[in-house]
Amino acid sequence: MIIRHKFLGKALLMLLLSLMMAAGAANAQSTTPLAKKKTTQSKKRPATPPKPDLEPKAIELLKAASDRLAAAHSLSFTAVEIFEHPSRHGHPLAYATKSDVLLQRPDKLRVVISGDGPASEFYYDGKVMMAFAPAENLLAVADAPPTIDATLEAAYNSAGIYFPFTDLIVADPYKDMAEGLKLAYYIGQSHVVGGTTTDMVAYIDNGVFIQIWIGAKDKLPRLIHAVYLDDPDRLRHNLLLSDWQLDPAVPGDAFGSTSAASAKRIQFAHPHPQPKPGSKPPAKVKSPKAQ
Repeated sequence: MIIRHKFLGKALLMLLLSLMMAAGAANAQSTTPLAKKKTTQSKKRPATPPKPDLEPKAIELLKAASDRLAAAHSLSFTAVEIFEHPSRHGHPLAYATKSDVLLQRPDKLRVVISGDGPASEFYYDGKVMMAFAPAENLLAVADAPPTIDATLEAAYNSAGIYFPFTDLIVADPYKDMAEGLKLAYYIGQSHVVGGTTTDMVAYIDNGVFIQIWIGAKDKLPRLIHAVYLDDPDRLRHNLLLSDWQLDPAVPGDAFGSTSAASAKRIQFAHPHPQPKPGSKPPAKVKSPKAQ
């Protein structure tokens, strides 16, 4: 449901937004070719992938949380992300960001971010998306698709913008996670997190191990703990969720910023742009010594 992208995890909102995303480094594996045998061997049938181990109670709770969020026409909450990133000495350091989130389905979203990095703001009003950096007074504006889900995808593809709570605010959170579910089981109840009784569920979704605390009565998520399984350092990502308001009254001017009107305009740009299909790599320039 969180800290992955089709949540993250986690991401740098390059140029404007400041959310950090830790990615696990993949270990290269080498294989030694086997000597060919003189005798012919019958071809083996490919192994059948193991059936996902999904405990019914865990799935019931995940669906209940998804249904509660999806049913809200408008929604606001606070998300505090605490994540680890390797220091120059190799020890994992913890950083934090705070996001105040407001959305109105199907086509409006506001995210105001503060924390261990530059403050930033993201607005989507159904027609355009804007990323604003108040301290630098920089603003990027681009046409946007007609839904929150499509705009989140467009923001990621065009500018690397990703929020750690993305999988909570899509139209159908459970549908998004269902295809990648490999394991899900119920742990028990907690009376510590979020100042209420919560049900704890653990699951593996698209290579991320996640533990989530869901309100026993209101079915709202209070805490999400995640680890990328392919991350050799097993760095931890935690998302604390509070101040939930379902179907609050939303002011008409909530999804824009008067402060950004005088900001310097820049283009959305991806921090790691991909070459266009069929494009040739740039020609190498000879060094002065070689000329």
